[in-house]
Amino acid sequence: MKVRYSYLNQQFSGCEDLWRNLKNFVKTGDFTLGKELLKFEKKFAKLIGTKYAVGVNSGTDAIKLSLKVIGIKPGDEVITAANTFVATVGAICELGAKPVFVDCDNTFCMNVSLVEEKITKKTKAIVPVHFTGYMTDMIELNKISKRYNIPIVEDACQSILASINKKNSGTWSDFGAFSLHPLKNINVWSDGGVIVTSNKKYYEHLKLLRNHGLVDRDNVKITGYNSRLDTLQAVVGNWLIPSAKKIANQRIKNANYYDNGLSQIKEISIPKRLKNYKIVYHLYIVFAKRRDELLKYCLNKGIEAKIHYPIPMYRQPAMKFLNHKLGDFPVSDRHSKSIISFPCDQHLSKKEMNYVISTVKEFYSKK
Repeated sequence: MKVRYSYLNQQFSGCEDLWRNLKNFVKTGDFTLGKELLKFEKKFAKLIGTKYAVGVNSGTDAIKLSLKVIGIKPGDEVITAANTFVATVGAICELGAKPVFVDCDNTFCMNVSLVEEKITKKTKAIVPVHFTGYMTDMIELNKISKRYNIPIVEDACQSILASINKKNSGTWSDFGAFSLHPLKNINVWSDGGVIVTSNKKYYEHLKLLRNHGLVDRDNVKITGYNSRLDTLQAVVGNWLIPSAKKIANQRIKNANYYDNGLSQIKEISIPKRLKNYKIVYHLYIVFAKRRDELLKYCLNKGIEAKIHYPIPMYRQPAMKFLNHKLGDFPVSDRHSKSIISFPCDQHLSKKEMNYVISTVKEFYSKK
């Protein structure tokens, strides 16, 4: 049996109405900052719970432009998670700032208790990463933010509709950065991103930054970027966004099903599921003994399991200039050797999930 990781063929297999929408859209020629994009931005802001949303060309640029608005410049320090994907760090480095890493805990998110010791006079922003669909402890992080007057940009690229105490990711600070990459929970047919905010001044600034700083065709107020979300992709987003809550809820059900099955295997440890947290499982990750052997076994059995990520960001060649050494972030290191990701998307059948569970049991029974 095969259990695929990418579900895109299923997600867009029955979308005749979407094709009709796209054909009608093409006739309009409204390709750049068009009406469908404005419609999508309003829907996205309402879904998340903010006043405004700004479509940009990627989740990376969603982080970068947010940092630009708060004035991040070369030489500044930005605190972020040691176990994040390269895009978070890339956005910081593009502005000439220095990423300052904080180790994670067993929620896969930044350990907020370690943040204060990283703050210096050069610290100008904090970028918590709501990794895998969990959320960073924003209650405590906001206290630190206020104490030191350091703004926060939430990297919520993997956590659309995740929440703490029913308050959504991306709404705990002035900026929430989301990705619409094809394998995200809410996706389009190419790269795409969204920034949410409830601050009108920031909203107006972001609209300028994403479109070369143009006030109109002939007037350039500031120097900006070419970072628009294609209106074509907004048509896809408008088709999918009504399913956003259903998608999140199904991923949660699938994760619970996995938890119940895999928790019976003593070699598997289920991460802590925090009360009052809604985890949306962009990634379903557990801790596994003999992880590399298990991964190989699953792949041979047709299960497209993955590792997110085998080499922590702080140990990547691109980060050599930070002069970190092995062991500087021990939890991130431990995770890189023990975590495994299984498909958990909304299109999985119970038969497929049962096959994953039985295959893991089978592996450990062989010893």
